[in-house]
Amino acid sequence: MQGLHVVGLGGTLRPTSTTSRLLDAALDHAAAAGARTTLLTGEAIDFPNYDPEASTPNPRVEHFVATIRSADALLIGSPGYHGTLSGLVKNALDHVEMTRGDDRVYFDGLPVGLVATAAGWQAAVTTLQALRGIVHALRGWPTPIGIAVNSAAGGDVVAEARPQIELMMGQIAGFLRC
Repeated sequence: MQGLHVVGLGGTLRPTSTTSRLLDAALDHAAAAGARTTLLTGEAIDFPNYDPEASTPNPRVEHFVATIRSADALLIGSPGYHGTLSGLVKNALDHVEMTRGDDRVYFDGLPVGLVATAAGWQAAVTTLQALRGIVHALRGWPTPIGIAVNSAAGGDVVAEARPQIELMMGQIAGFLRC
C-alpha cells in the first residue's frame, strides 16, 4: 500500500463512536503498510441534504469530494439505525454524485471495505448489506469480508474485530496489487 491513499468515511457525530474507532483502526493498519490515510467522520461529513440543483458552493462538501477523488481505496462505516445506514452517512454518499462527470465516475474500480455497527446483530448485518448495495450502485468493489459488529455485546469491540480488519485490509491490498 506504499504511497496509496486510503480514505475512511462514516461514523456518527460522536467523535468516539464505535464505527469511527473501527474505521480508525483499519486506517492505522493501512498506514502501517505505508499508505497515506484520511478519516472523514462526524462534522467532516455533516452536510446539508444533497441537492443536485444547489448552486451555493460548500467548502466542506468540496473538500469531501476532492478527498474521495484522490482515494485509491475506501472504507465506509455506518451505525445501523433502524436496520439500515444512518442518514449522515447516506447523505455523504449522495454527495458522491458530484463525481458523475469525472474520468473515474463515483467509486469505479476502487476496492471498498465496509464496517457496520449496531446494538444488535440484525441491524449490523442489514446495514452491512445496505452498504454493499450502495457501493455496487456507485461502481465500487466491496471486499468479500465486511465487518459487522454488535456493539451491545460489550468488551473491546475494536480488539475483537482486529482479525477481520486485518483480513479486510489484506483484501484491499491484494486488489490494489492486481
